[in-house]
Amino acid sequence: MKSTTAIHKIKSEFSLQNATNFGGVNIFLAFLVKIKLSEAMRNLSGGKARNTIFPIHRILLYFIVGWMLGCERIFHFRRRLQRDALLQRFFGGRCPHHSLLYKELIRLGRSSPKLVHELRKLNHEVIRPCLPANLILDLDSTVETVYGDQSGAAKGTNPHKPGRKSYHPLLAFEGQTRLNLNTVLRPGNTHSSTDAVGFLQQTFDLLGERQVKYARVNKGFGGEDFYGLWERKNIGYVGKLKWTQRLAKEVQACRYWTRYVDEDWIIEGISLIYKATSWNKARRVAVIRKAQVFDDGQGRIVFDTDWQYEAIVTNLEWEAIDLWRFYNQRCCMENSIKEAKNGFSINRIATGDFKANELDLAIKLLAYNLFERFKRDCCEPVHLGYTIARFRFEFFHCAAMLVRHSRSVVLKLMKEFAGRHAWKRIEAKVALLE
Repeated sequence: MKSTTAIHKIKSEFSLQNATNFGGVNIFLAFLVKIKLSEAMRNLSGGKARNTIFPIHRILLYFIVGWMLGCERIFHFRRRLQRDALLQRFFGGRCPHHSLLYKELIRLGRSSPKLVHELRKLNHEVIRPCLPANLILDLDSTVETVYGDQSGAAKGTNPHKPGRKSYHPLLAFEGQTRLNLNTVLRPGNTHSSTDAVGFLQQTFDLLGERQVKYARVNKGFGGEDFYGLWERKNIGYVGKLKWTQRLAKEVQACRYWTRYVDEDWIIEGISLIYKATSWNKARRVAVIRKAQVFDDGQGRIVFDTDWQYEAIVTNLEWEAIDLWRFYNQRCCMENSIKEAKNGFSINRIATGDFKANELDLAIKLLAYNLFERFKRDCCEPVHLGYTIARFRFEFFHCAAMLVRHSRSVVLKLMKEFAGRHAWKRIEAKVALLE
């Protein structure tokens, strides 16, 4: 029988118990249990007394779940997660208060300097099954604007908010899987290549016996020590060079260009041996120029002023067009950084303490990698391209209620849940994990 009650006459009351807004996240929580993440975190530094209500591994796990479910600030944990029935059961009956999260993050940042490195090692244990045999290392930096007096923040190059203080983290991703390999938080007045050699060496140590075959870097990185590191390790690298007057003069002396594309756009390339002022030796540089064809009705015309030039330094013997196309595949890293910012809020600064913020960055990128591994291990091929925002919308955000029945607890999800069939297939794959 259809209801005839007008919507404005429907009574409301807050009496529903054991309910959750995130019934769909149960598949991800079961995944965390299957990979034994909580057990792996028990040995991390910063532990408290054995009888503490919220030990270190529960605090860190709570952070991971919170960032996974879309919390952008720590105080969002209070409104979204603290009273959630499903999460309370997962964490043993009680979730930490959001004020405790602030205190614990600052305490751990100051008293446990080894914890960030231990999280980096744990991060590599998480992603190890997903890494290919030959890695492609993509290196980049990003700007995180701050709006207070956070320690370690400084005024530097800030394209979005000129003049404001910022952090300038350095990140390394694996180019084929988009997994984060390493990250370090730096003040905003550092250059992209500041401490890049030490950061790379730390990344190689974390990778252990894993072989990095290729590397791609933008024009913010460079220098003799930087390129020399790739060459000593026999890693093929391609790096964008700044287009300087000195380089342009050398290129103008080259007459014989190889044409690769002759359509609406003309693309030509050439290779030369070039020695920058900061290099101790000359290196191979591939130059690509492209121009759009102008049709005047009688013929196709390209003016000398129409050419756009790009230069790439490399130790590979590939054709210029192949080097250019390989480097351009690096743009996927920009999407990875965008996902880390928009999906896991690495640009939302948690506290005023630099060490605590570095720890928070490591936790968020661990959550990012856990989501990527979850998609590869348990989801269907169509889901591999999903962002965390889309995955939350289609699978995690589902009204549900915990019901005790026959000495067991049943999670009753909304019957009209649109993604229920795919959700059940993911649940089945999680159950098969060993």
